[in-house]
Amino acid sequence: MPRRSPRELRAAVPAGPSDGAASTLLISACPGPPACAAVHTYLFVDGLDVVARSDSRMAGLDPRRLLRPGGPLCPTDRPRTVDVAAQEQPEPGPDRLTIRVRLRGETVLWSDLMYSGLDGTVVEEARFRLEQYLGEVERAYAALKDPRVVPAEPLRRC
Repeated sequence: MPRRSPRELRAAVPAGPSDGAASTLLISACPGPPACAAVHTYLFVDGLDVVARSDSRMAGLDPRRLLRPGGPLCPTDRPRTVDVAAQEQPEPGPDRLTIRVRLRGETVLWSDLMYSGLDGTVVEEARFRLEQYLGEVERAYAALKDPRVVPAEPLRRC
């Protein structure tokens, strides 16, 4: 199956809700060189690149770190702050993009967001159906095992 660019993936996600309904998560990974400087994760909420819209200096962290079973994006009843991106432009730096991840019943909440939505309003929180969220994290993690997606570093399970 040919690889699709993040723009193509983003275009395939339906327009998201603005009334508190469930959002849709899509995760993609950049394979690193020669496409870009390093392997990193794209996080799309309702078709919008959360990292790029939050801070254009940032690039998502390595997907092997973010997506591993029991890893930082795994929701729990207790809220936790998760680094999802690091400063890459104009050069690597100490700044981080963080979100708060929490499980509430059958809903995964991402809060402490700050990016512009399609209508220009600021998005501060996203809610995902647990089944869709976990399915997407598992799908994206499984895709890492394909060397065409992310080359040659052994994946570790926790």
